[in-house]
Amino acid sequence: RSCEEPRLGAVSRHRAAEEVRADFQRRVPYSYLQRAYIQMNKLEEAANAAHTFFMANPEHMEIQQDIENYKTTAGKVSLVDREARQHMEDYSAGVRHYDKEEYELAIDFLERALEGYYSEDADCQIMCEGPQKFEEHEYLEYKAGLYEAIADHYMQVLACKHDCVRELATRSGRISPIENFLPLHYDYLQFAYYRVGDYVKALECAKSYLLFHPDDEDVLENARYYEGLLEGTVDPDTIKPRKEAKMLLRRHKLESHFLQVAAAGLGYTYTEPNYWNRYGARQDEHSVPSSISSEPEDGPRLSLAKKPMPKPDRELKEGGPLLYSDVKFVYNSQQLNGTQRVLLDNVISEEQCRELHRVASGIMLAGDGYRGKTSPHTPNERFEGATVLKALKYGYEGRVPLKSARLFYDISEKARRIVESYFMLNSTLYFSYTHLVCRTALSGQQERRNDLSHPIHADNCLLDPEANECWKEPPAYTFRDYSALLYMNADFEGGEFIFTEMDAKTVTASIKPKCGRMISFSSGGENPHGVKAVTKGQRCAVALWFTLDPLYRELERIQADEVIAMLDQEHLGPSEMNINPKDEL
Repeated sequence: RSCEEPRLGAVSRHRAAEEVRADFQRRVPYSYLQRAYIQMNKLEEAANAAHTFFMANPEHMEIQQDIENYKTTAGKVSLVDREARQHMEDYSAGVRHYDKEEYELAIDFLERALEGYYSEDADCQIMCEGPQKFEEHEYLEYKAGLYEAIADHYMQVLACKHDCVRELATRSGRISPIENFLPLHYDYLQFAYYRVGDYVKALECAKSYLLFHPDDEDVLENARYYEGLLEGTVDPDTIKPRKEAKMLLRRHKLESHFLQVAAAGLGYTYTEPNYWNRYGARQDEHSVPSSISSEPEDGPRLSLAKKPMPKPDRELKEGGPLLYSDVKFVYNSQQLNGTQRVLLDNVISEEQCRELHRVASGIMLAGDGYRGKTSPHTPNERFEGATVLKALKYGYEGRVPLKSARLFYDISEKARRIVESYFMLNSTLYFSYTHLVCRTALSGQQERRNDLSHPIHADNCLLDPEANECWKEPPAYTFRDYSALLYMNADFEGGEFIFTEMDAKTVTASIKPKCGRMISFSSGGENPHGVKAVTKGQRCAVALWFTLDPLYRELERIQADEVIAMLDQEHLGPSEMNINPKDEL
């Protein structure tokens, strides 16, 4: 550092603080760049900056809307991710070509991705070298002697290098890596080479994959099949796994050994992550092409073909009783082209819809539930909302009929019981959040609209359409398990609820709201959904999110339960109450 300062100036001028590094990791500068480019009327550069920011922040609704506006204003925009990691881009392109059965192109991109991966790995290893890092001010209390300090520093560098496998498999802005990332390159390649007739390379890639998963029955079977095809022309024993894969895996195992030895000797805890997990939660983009089913029984298969999908925390069921005789079943998951979906009618009556609408008009505030933003998802609509506790509070204060306020509480409980029963859940379903919400089309802003009232998203993970992934990590509400929307009216234009594929484009089901209709579904990446633009009138619904984890129960709901329980104990029905607004609970 003393050598750096005469040439580079004070440390603060050339060493970024952790906050700055974090902002760059989240690509925050591109959000500023976008605004600056707009001021300069450079729409294409602004669109690219917005797209680059959005790739690391897919939950950012405003940026998503900005990108849609650029497409409308600037015409055909070719969006560029200015921070794209080339090995990731090549891998994704290779998988897309593979899925289209364009095997020669798939091979080109996947081989290029491997080359880029190993180059990035070398850079990652180098970037781990550096001064020892301390959290906050813990260096002030650091009392290690010379040898302990050397060992601590070396272990910190080694742990960083060991984690390069995770770093290179993690998309920008994400926390979780793509499961089994490096081995999957060889898995795709072994089958692609077979399909173009290069059995030597197919066997080489199969053996490379087996370095990581030596007990994978599908690839072992494939390798034997390739050896049979080469019999009499090439000695299969002369075909070895790729050197770079062998060297990386050997180094990775040695790093793990050193870290475990150091943990035992220096007295700290170290748990080796499963870097090559084959049964990760995200295999959506690694679907086996339908053409494989046409292969002869003794032909090779992609190893994922027989691989079990990840076991969910619960057994997925549906078709349980609806509990109420007036509730009408409409469509199940299969009819809605998805998983864990159900459409029901007559959950509430016309009279209840009207009464609930009257309550809504008396208690809702613009931006309630959206951090005060009156137009959180689109500038072309106004959003208003209210919670159950707020409704009860207004009822006690005499601002709305208490009977009507109680209705909001009762119908949301009815919806919860129906969802819990229909999906045949073995444990209690708790409220996570309950929200009565109306969205109103703003006059004079509906011409040439091409946006959505609510962009495509998933309820418990961050939808990443470009990667065909849904990342179950903050700031997503990862504890949500089921969702439901109970509609109150149909006298508006637009506003259809839609399910899509994970690409956020391909619509799999479209539902027109009406009084008493309820759509319910599991909250994960299997059910991306959104709302089409409301172009005229007001669309109102009760939005419900549920969790199976009691730790994440809705606090306002618990308070509302206590209020209702107190009233029930006093045997006072809503219609019998005559409460002075000034009385305190």
